[in-house]
Amino acid sequence: MALQHILPGRLGFGTAPLGNMFRAIPDEEARATVEAAWDQGIRYFDTAPLYGSGLSEERLGEVLSTKPRDEFVLSTKVGRVILDEREETARDLGEKGGIFEHGNPNKILHEWTADATERSIEGSLKRLGTDRLDIVWVHDIAQDFHGDQWLAKFEEARTGAFRVLSRLRDEGVIKAWGLGVNKTEPIELTLALDEPKPDGFLLAGRYTLLDHEHALTRLLPMAQEQGVEMVVGGPYSSGVLAGGAHFEYQKAPAEIIAKVNRLKELTAKHGISIKAAALQFSLAHPVSAAVVPGATKPSRIAEDIAALDEKIPAAFWHDLRTAGLVSPAAPLPDNA
Repeated sequence: MALQHILPGRLGFGTAPLGNMFRAIPDEEARATVEAAWDQGIRYFDTAPLYGSGLSEERLGEVLSTKPRDEFVLSTKVGRVILDEREETARDLGEKGGIFEHGNPNKILHEWTADATERSIEGSLKRLGTDRLDIVWVHDIAQDFHGDQWLAKFEEARTGAFRVLSRLRDEGVIKAWGLGVNKTEPIELTLALDEPKPDGFLLAGRYTLLDHEHALTRLLPMAQEQGVEMVVGGPYSSGVLAGGAHFEYQKAPAEIIAKVNRLKELTAKHGISIKAAALQFSLAHPVSAAVVPGATKPSRIAEDIAALDEKIPAAFWHDLRTAGLVSPAAPLPDNA
């Protein structure tokens, strides 16, 4: 099913930060942030077992389990099974390093087989306090976690998770499935397969103001041709576009800071917020169905909603293009 027929709006809530990403967040702050999202009309929530070893799902479920289930859309991910035993050594999360070091101490089984997929879903349902999921993403079968072994993990998912999720979709247990990754290549590989066919994908960090050239050259034309839509994750590039210090889950390098400063100069010139420019750029591509920024404070929700609604003059997009800050091939709002 096309994502646009499932998703309740163009702005969702990404809950990776609720897994104590980068810092420990008090439970009451996490709860208040989810409540703020609900109170301000957000009805699409995305999470994953990886986020704090189940902590994000637990915190999200604590709030959403009190809401009418038919009134929101929920997506989570498979590929990680959260075990009852504690992790005694440092986790290997590839390029993501220790971003969830403040999460739950539970050991994580990284596996994309059919059995692990079923177990992953079962665990997520329990933590989320719900009886069903709407969308399930196959999580992180890409180079950033697996290096040269990523193709082997992809094959594990192709013969395991892909088939399980296709069956669950065909049986009506879930509405849609796809890949949730930080790299374009696994999605390109999936779209090139005859079977199975995903309904969409969640692409994090690869279609932002700071990084979109690669996705534009091959992936997005393939997706558009096949009618497969995208949820844009990480529209603020790990926070550096929203006043944070991180890019690609690490401390932002000097060249990225320099580009952000150029973007800020341009947004200041036109009297707009950089958040508005970031969100509206990510949504301007025909393949984009929704964007899911993360938040850990209630005030951030209002900022995201305001950014989506902010009126941006066509002159800004024209100047952005003229300054070479976006690809010539990137669709811009209002056909600027």
